[in-house]
Amino acid sequence: MIYIQQEFTLISIVIIISIGIFSQWLAWRIQWPSIVIMTIAGLLIGPVLGSINPQEGLGGLYNPFISLAVALILFEGSTSLDIRELKGISKSVFRIVTLGTILAWIGGSLSAHFIAGLSLEISFIIGGLFVVTGPTVIIPLLRQAKLKPRVSSVLKWEGIIVDPVGPLLALFAYEIIKITTSEFFEFSDLLPFFINSFSAIAVGYAIGLLVSLLVSKGLFPEYQKSPIIFCLVLICFTFGEFIMHEAGMLAVTIMGLTLARFKKYVHSIGSIGHFMENISVMLTSTVFILLTASLTTETIMNIFTWPIILFVITMLFLVRPLSIWLSTIGTELTLQEKTLVGWIAPRGIVALTVSGYFAALLTEDGYQNASILTPLTLALVFITVCVHGFSIGPFARKLGLANTDSSGVVIVGASSFSIAFAHQLKEIGTSVLITDTSEDHLYRARKLGIATYHGEILSEHSDFEIDMTPYDTILAMKGDAAYNALVCQTYIPEFGYNNTFSLSIETRQTEQKVIPPAIKAHLLFGEGATFTELKKKVNIGYTMKNIEIKNKQTMLKEELNLNGIPLCIKRKNGNLVFVTYKEKLTFEGGDILVVLELEK
Repeated sequence: MIYIQQEFTLISIVIIISIGIFSQWLAWRIQWPSIVIMTIAGLLIGPVLGSINPQEGLGGLYNPFISLAVALILFEGSTSLDIRELKGISKSVFRIVTLGTILAWIGGSLSAHFIAGLSLEISFIIGGLFVVTGPTVIIPLLRQAKLKPRVSSVLKWEGIIVDPVGPLLALFAYEIIKITTSEFFEFSDLLPFFINSFSAIAVGYAIGLLVSLLVSKGLFPEYQKSPIIFCLVLICFTFGEFIMHEAGMLAVTIMGLTLARFKKYVHSIGSIGHFMENISVMLTSTVFILLTASLTTETIMNIFTWPIILFVITMLFLVRPLSIWLSTIGTELTLQEKTLVGWIAPRGIVALTVSGYFAALLTEDGYQNASILTPLTLALVFITVCVHGFSIGPFARKLGLANTDSSGVVIVGASSFSIAFAHQLKEIGTSVLITDTSEDHLYRARKLGIATYHGEILSEHSDFEIDMTPYDTILAMKGDAAYNALVCQTYIPEFGYNNTFSLSIETRQTEQKVIPPAIKAHLLFGEGATFTELKKKVNIGYTMKNIEIKNKQTMLKEELNLNGIPLCIKRKNGNLVFVTYKEKLTFEGGDILVVLELEK
């Protein structure tokens, strides 16, 4: 019997993790919000088909696993914050996470009382919880929508900072209710709550400071750095929970913010970012599947009642917009930015997990309508995730706050060839940005109307000075092979392995023949088309030319009888394909081939 139970638990874990990850992949393929796909998948395997019940499968591990997962997600989100992102929006962010949060708490509480029919005590508890948005739902939407940096930073900072504040507000409201309904009421009884909250902040700051110090002293070997910090995050969360329930989220958020604060002084701290981001992606999908698959059919059916539906509509169209508009009066945000921020507020993991805790707590205390908390939260989470997930892209584009061109190219190095190539890409309707450390080289590019960035692309400052959202491909085209390789290695996580290319420097054919196939797939323009050779050709009079493929039948490169060097193809659907050492290109009617050839 024990063996069967273990097998069932193993199968449940594998299925949940697999469905979560493949839901994210499917969402990427069909360009849907990933959270929508994950929620639907969880509901299908859980309450709809009844194939898996995670609470039964995981048993006593269910709640601790979700709590630790949320802690790691919050930590990853908070470490990604950088104070330099607040340039020009600091006043807005401060107002939103303070005054805006209070207004949202009051508005949500009154809506829960007068519309959903909850008692005033329960309303203020759940109203505090509903101020959260959180990195688990906001960050995937920001990635997909390609918002401009200002409004993206506002939403990201709000989500990460307010995420641990919501449960604390709910806990604060619960403590007040407990004290005020007691026969021996004294405000001094609230003192432990504030002491515990500040203690959790102190724990998070101390551990974050300790990690920064140890890393700066080189006391962690590089290969153990991520696992050690991973364990310290779990320890920090556990200490916070030991101090006070739900204070663990506050502790890990403060720890992450502390590490983010010292990241520019201890650069190697940033190396844990990709590790934590990968962990966060896996945990986000897994937790969403766990939570939605654990719901009962009765809970889902309770969503479709008028009080709950009207409550969600009020939160969407009244409470959120009002709290943002009132809190950002006289700030840096434009009318369009206020409108978008006032609309986008999807709720996620934290709201679902913590509402279950308070539902059980309030039911034990004798509040009869506490059972409605779970369906109320699920309704708000699912509807806001769907509505905001599908609307953020079109609405942002309508307001002019999203980059509509997602197939742009960043070219590193302003040589005569790269400038000519950038100009030709611009001529066929592709957004191009050239970066270089030489002002003189960039001057020639500016004369041709090409967007430029003067500075070091590998510098950390470039992250905050360049808006990379219009670009999905990077070409390292400097005359230094090691530098090109470093650029590619640095930007693979952002652009993807298949969208990162380098220009070959080596001219000796014997050495080119031993280049591994995986490297050949990312070396531009074919053998012999090196930096020196291409630059020389442009300087002696070679020019770029567009060849329109009129034949509707697919043909190979060899069939075109080209005299020049093929560089790239602009497909008829708008996609850009670069010629590489390895790629065997084909053409179809409507494609445009860009070649470098000598004028006859």
